[in-house]
Amino acid sequence: MQTNKKILDACCGGRMFWFNKRHPDVLFMDNRQFDGELCDGRHFTVSPDVFGDFRDMPFADESFYLVVFDPPHLMRAKDNSWLAQKYGRLNPDTYKDDLRRGFHECFRVLRPNGVLVFKWNETEVKTRDILRLAPYPPLFGHRSGKFSKTQWVVFMKNQQS
Repeated sequence: MQTNKKILDACCGGRMFWFNKRHPDVLFMDNRQFDGELCDGRHFTVSPDVFGDFRDMPFADESFYLVVFDPPHLMRAKDNSWLAQKYGRLNPDTYKDDLRRGFHECFRVLRPNGVLVFKWNETEVKTRDILRLAPYPPLFGHRSGKFSKTQWVVFMKNQQS
């Protein structure tokens, strides 16, 4: 699939951290759709531009200048829980291979010297264990959130360690 967009959000979910949830340079992709009410009564929508799997993206090599990779981080959330509806779920038996494939796909569709922004929450798996699955070393990162369990990590394609 060819695209004229400069940025890919490979697991957009509800686009929660985007200031402009309809930014014209961003292609929003996810493997799920949801439109409903969460347990607290708030309306929540997952409506990607492209329905796709981060492990096998439908884009040509070197299509994007920036890729955002915020995969699901939960495995123990119940099927119909608000956590699964909002954040998605990983398969506990295949998550390492799934994320390894996801990193490889993100770098495949990233242009040379392009930037990958990776977001991970350590509720169930430590960030250091997930970063071992990436084909490139991270440049830098920052912990955030009330308990500092969310980490934002930046990579550059072809960057040497």
